[in-house]
This record gives sequence, C-alpha cells and structure tokens, in this order.
Amino acid sequence: MLSDLRKRYLRLSGRTRLVGAGLIALLAVAAIYSLGGSSQEPQRGARGRFGADGPVPVLAAAAKLADVPIYLDAVGTTRALNTVTVRPQVDGKLIGVGFKEGQDVRKGDVLARIDPTTYKAQLDQAMAKKAQDEALLGNARIDLDRYERLAATNSINRQQADTQRALVAQIEAQVKSDQAAVDNAKAILEYTTVVAPIDGRTGIRQVDEGNIVRASDSTGIVVITQIQPISVLFNLPQQNISQVNKAFAQTPLAVEALQSDNDAVIDRGTLGVVDNQVDQTTGTVRLKADFPNASLALWPGQFVNVRLLIDTLRQVVVIPTGAVQRGPAGTFVYVVRDDNKVAMRPVSISLQDETQAVVANGVQPPERVVTTGFARLTDGTQVNVAGNADTAVPAAARPPGALRDGQRPDGNRRPRSDAAPGAPPIPTQSPTPSPTR
Repeated sequence: MLSDLRKRYLRLSGRTRLVGAGLIALLAVAAIYSLGGSSQEPQRGARGRFGADGPVPVLAAAAKLADVPIYLDAVGTTRALNTVTVRPQVDGKLIGVGFKEGQDVRKGDVLARIDPTTYKAQLDQAMAKKAQDEALLGNARIDLDRYERLAATNSINRQQADTQRALVAQIEAQVKSDQAAVDNAKAILEYTTVVAPIDGRTGIRQVDEGNIVRASDSTGIVVITQIQPISVLFNLPQQNISQVNKAFAQTPLAVEALQSDNDAVIDRGTLGVVDNQVDQTTGTVRLKADFPNASLALWPGQFVNVRLLIDTLRQVVVIPTGAVQRGPAGTFVYVVRDDNKVAMRPVSISLQDETQAVVANGVQPPERVVTTGFARLTDGTQVNVAGNADTAVPAAARPPGALRDGQRPDGNRRPRSDAAPGAPPIPTQSPTPSPTR
C-alpha cells in the first residue's frame, strides 16, 4: 500500500513540474512580444516623421530651348574610292621593282620594269620596214611626175601614168601601215615599264624580281587602293528614302562615321549618291558617302557606325529623358513649382533618345522637372531639390547619341533605384518567434 501511494505521488510531482515549466516558457514569450512591440512603435513613428511626412529629396533639371539634329543611323562598310590590281600587259622577265610595300605612290610613278630586249627589237624592225617603204614611195612619186609630163605631150600612153599614180597611192598606204606598226611596237615597249595608274597606297607585292610575269596572270604585281578620299557604303530602310531624297535635293547632307561605341566621330563627310533601286530581299536602299580621310582613320573593309543628318529642329523644348514617366493616361512629368511642390503634368514627346527628349507641349522653359526620386511622389508632394541635375544640354553640342528620327517615346524608363509612383513602402517587420512547446 505504501509503495503504491509513493508511486502516485511521484507521478503527480512530475506532471506538476512539467506544467510549471510550460507556464514559465509562455510567460517568457509574452514578455518578449511586449518588449518587441514597444520597441517597434517608436521606430515606426520616427519613420513616419522623417520619411513619408517630410520633404522628398529629388533631383531636377530645367527645360531648355535648343537646336536638335535628327539623324538616321546605320552600319556601313568602308571601301576604297578606287582599287586597281596592277597587272603586266606584256610577258617577260621582271628585272626591277620600284616600290615598297605600303608605299604611297602618285599616278605615273614607276612600279616595275620588264625585260624590254625583245620588244625593242620589234620596234626597230617596224621602223626599218617603214623606212624601206618610204624610200619606195619617194621613187614612185618621181616616176609619177615624169610620166605625167610625158603623158601631157602624148609621148607615152596615158594609161601608164594612171598605173604609176595607183602605185604611189598603194605605197603611201603601206607607209601608213608601217607607221601604225611602229606605234604599236612603241606602245608594247612602253608596257615593259609598269607605272601607277592612280594615286594611292600599294599593298603586299605579289611577285618578286627575277620571276617571269605574264599578261594573263590574275594576281598581278600589286594592288593599289585610293584611300584619300575614301567612301562608306551603308543601307537605310526604304521607309526613309523619301525623306532622304527630299533633304538631299535641297542641300548636301552631312554624314558622320563613328567609333563602334558611338562615343567619338572618326571623320565627317557628305552623302554622294543614293542607289536607284531597292533591294527586294532586304527592303533597304544602299547609299554612298565620301570622306576626306585626312588622318587615315578609315580603312578599306572596315565596319563603322554611320549617322546621316537629315534635319535639325530649331529651338525646341528639351528635357532629360529620365524625367519622362508613363502612366495609365500616357506620358507625364513632375514639374517643381515655386513652393517646392510637384505637379503631375501630361506631356507630348515628339522625339527621344537615351539622353534627352523633345517636348511638343506640356512644359515650357525655365520650368524644372524631376529627374530622380519618383518613388514617393504624387501630385502636390513637398520636395527638397538636391544639387543641380541639369543634363538637358543642346543636342548640337553633344557627342554621338543625338535624337534619331523615328524613335518613339519610352516613358517606362526610370532610374533603377526608383519604384513606381505612389507605391507604398514595404514595412520592415521582425520575424515572429515560434512558440516553444
């Protein structure tokens, strides 16, 4: 009996200890919750006083009037204005080379010499044949004069004088043929001296001195390319051709060759020709521009970015592209009023690029527009304009990247650090501890 009572007592004591430990744990959790809640309230109040309720820090820029050039962009291929493969016109041994690889040559400079011995002998032979026929012609003319005098006195038959006259004409024709043979032999002899047909730069020599060259050789002796001036070929969509032709008919159009990253102008030239047909496979038209290439920055076969200036918008309103926002009703900007409150104002954008946008209506200089800090802005929000974000520089003074024709306004672009206008801030909460069981 005593042992049974003792066992029941021990069981009750163990349960009582477990219940007591559980109560202590629950009380500890409650104390943590009460302390956490009381510590978060001041923080929330502080955020409310200095964040949402205070002026919103933003950057702003003033709208300006500027001349904005309109460009058509393309990728072009540089091509030498003239390219000549210098080939020998006669067969023979190459006895001399008068140029260095990569040398600039002028038209008429001697490039190579071919052994002229055989061709000089042919010229001498032709000249000797001409001299022989000229001697016969002189004797025939003397006989003709004698026969005409005798025929006039009826001392000889008139037919004999006519026959002599025909012989003189025949020998005269033979002398002319001899002269043509002499001229041909002289020309062939001159072909043994190979001269530069154009001004340009020589390439890599294709044959060395001492080799036998032939007029039928396809490789030739050297290739000369004229790179000053130089041309660039590029394609534009057929939709732009009417606009290009209209501007081209009024004035020569300026063309700029740009580096691959569009950060600098390599050379400036003018549009030379617009092709007379559209490529049906691509729907584009080929254009050719000529560049002086004074610094030799353009090289045949090089790919370059090209932009064609077709028009310039005079004294239009320009604002930074980052100021343009898009909402359900279209594009709009936040205008900073004199009381440092912003007003949401709809705008119409006619042209836009990565840097600036042309405003058709909605903003006038010198009104300021917000460029950064849209996350907490609404109509009438008090703002604090920090610094000067005036980035709307005139397009004429900007490096490559001016407005391109046909670009559509992109109001969705905003700084990556901003959220959508009017979006509530995401509350910061401490993780809820799981109760101890």
